[in-house]
Amino acid sequence: MNTDEILLIDKPAGISSAKLVAIVKRRLNAKKVGHAGTLDPFATGLMICCINKGTKLAGTFLHGNKTYQATLRLGIETDTQDLTGKVISECECPDIPEEQIISAFKSFEGETEQVPPVYSALKHNGVPLYKLARQGTPIEKPARTIHIYQLQIDGISLPEIRFTVSCSGGTYIRTLASDIGKILGCGAHLIALRRIECGGFFIDQAVTLEQLETTYQSESH
Repeated sequence: MNTDEILLIDKPAGISSAKLVAIVKRRLNAKKVGHAGTLDPFATGLMICCINKGTKLAGTFLHGNKTYQATLRLGIETDTQDLTGKVISECECPDIPEEQIISAFKSFEGETEQVPPVYSALKHNGVPLYKLARQGTPIEKPARTIHIYQLQIDGISLPEIRFTVSCSGGTYIRTLASDIGKILGCGAHLIALRRIECGGFFIDQAVTLEQLETTYQSESH
């Protein structure tokens, strides 16, 4: 892989996409580094870092299709639609028949409309929505057309459901989880998220930050 253009990183949990980019820029001593799609701090997985002249390619990957492995928890809704948020609704998860769960998931496949979360990196008048939400002035963006190419249930152990989703760029998986919870009548939030494919690249092609550090330490000696 030519690190003059792109570098595939397996982002660990607990750091923001912006921090990961800063780490890559410092370790590669690059002039410019961008990324082709944000991952929330709690999420892990494939991030395409565009290096120097490769930053011109970021838009191509940003709008490309993506695949995620995820886990939602039924019965609890949060203001961020994931495990980092404040609980805003809670109920005992009912014993939902498997057929009903499968039907709910299937209803989201194909072209659909999705309202972006108020806690997101989308901007309103140049200000990220998550900053406005934290200030107590959340802004709701209009629904956008997205495409869910495949939504596969990997395991059901109520109140948790594991699934894999292949979707168009710009799809919010935590919003998908929340919407599935609404369809099932008990609410839900996302508790795990891992991106395994983006723009034709796969997670097994990526390196960890530890591997990146080791590689560039050895090359500098």
